[in-house]
Amino acid sequence: MLNITTFLDANSYRLDKDVLYCPSIDEKYNSLTILKTVSGIGRELMKRGIEKGDRVLIYLENSPEYLFSLFALWRIGAIAIPTNRIYTANELQYMIEDSAAKLIITDKEGESILEVDSFVIENLDDYKSSEILPPANTKWDDLCQLQYTSGTTGKPKGSMLTHGNYYSAIHNECDVLGLKQSDVFLGIYPMAHVGLSWAIAALRSASLYIMMEQYNIDDYLRLCREEEVTVLTGMPPVIHSLTNIDARQDLKTVREIISGGGPLHRKIWKKFYQTYHIPIINAYGLSETIVIGTGTVIRPEDYLTADRYESVGHPVCFSEVKIVDELDSSREMKKYETGEIALRGPAIAKGYWGNEEATKEAFLEDGWFLTGDVGYLDDDNRLFITDRKKDMIVMSGWKIYPTEVEEELIKCPLIEEIAVFSISHEHKGEIPVAAVIWKNENDEEGLIEFAKENLSRYKIPRKIFTVNELPRVNGWKLLRRKLKEKYSQ
Repeated sequence: MLNITTFLDANSYRLDKDVLYCPSIDEKYNSLTILKTVSGIGRELMKRGIEKGDRVLIYLENSPEYLFSLFALWRIGAIAIPTNRIYTANELQYMIEDSAAKLIITDKEGESILEVDSFVIENLDDYKSSEILPPANTKWDDLCQLQYTSGTTGKPKGSMLTHGNYYSAIHNECDVLGLKQSDVFLGIYPMAHVGLSWAIAALRSASLYIMMEQYNIDDYLRLCREEEVTVLTGMPPVIHSLTNIDARQDLKTVREIISGGGPLHRKIWKKFYQTYHIPIINAYGLSETIVIGTGTVIRPEDYLTADRYESVGHPVCFSEVKIVDELDSSREMKKYETGEIALRGPAIAKGYWGNEEATKEAFLEDGWFLTGDVGYLDDDNRLFITDRKKDMIVMSGWKIYPTEVEEELIKCPLIEEIAVFSISHEHKGEIPVAAVIWKNENDEEGLIEFAKENLSRYKIPRKIFTVNELPRVNGWKLLRRKLKEKYSQ
């Protein structure tokens, strides 16, 4: 038997300390209170006919209700489908129909949006004194979650994640961060994303996890300072913003900060590290691998050799990585040769729900998962990501990787942010273009001149589009598809 929620039982028997703090409602929870609340929600779900293997959507704001509902579904052996509050009714309806969901856990506002039976959680106090519910007899390969991909290349696909996958992810995240009971962990990742696994790892280790229900820089820094945070979650835009201010007093207790979800430009990484001397835990993983359940990471002890500030490091425990030919996955590439990144390990999803064709394309019979990301390995077996396979631009036979171009152009002092993508071209097939957020005034000529000095001619963007913001998933993962759709009209 393996039911991932049983770590709550273990912690509640031996520890009486706060492990969860929600500043927005000034509420703290210990492991026993969480377990009782989860049990109460689980019993209510069972009363509504939810059984082992049933699919249930969660459609709530970032909140304790969201986290406890997730645990409750796992506790009774049901399959959670986390969704983001920013999703439209059409996006949600697609997931409901694709998964054949039986119920949706939501609030009064969400109840009116969808045509499916709903369970509205109004008051967690109703469940806090519940009798502990025994965990369902689930096994390593039993599904606990359908994690729908962000749909960057088409319709979202439901990654089938298991109790064993989550066990591996939590083990590795505790290990990578060196989590201790004395740690204070500030989290900003959305509940609808597998990045939530970092929060679960913190709860597993009995650290104090501070849940920011909505990120803003002022509250972020205030909580770091007032709560003496030791482990901090971040993402490239957050880390970038910290390089533009002096927050050394606010971050003085922080021993490490997590980054992931997209490339962290070397220029930004180096400036942050030189300013704050806080190691960045630059992690690589996907929805299909529960972040670094199977993946790679740069840790503080790697900094002596990771001076180029671009690697996502070595495989984590039990994980393997290799680079294969983008057109022939049976051919392994040599060191420093660019190709598709393949991962193998215990947190690899079982495949895509109801999508046999996509499963066969990405999940190979020998256990390797083709990530769709492009990169290479160096002599020390450190992984470097250069781009997304599907984002690669082919112009008149020339291969152009957008991230490589962005890495150079972000150094231009004229710009704040940049995204390189392709638009179709009658003669060349497609051409590279860029969406730019300027620091001050627009200076397209200045940027092009900078590009000519630092890039091969064929890599230079043919058009520059001025934008106020770049489209991202939950504020971090860049959606090039959205830019292509907008500017290819």
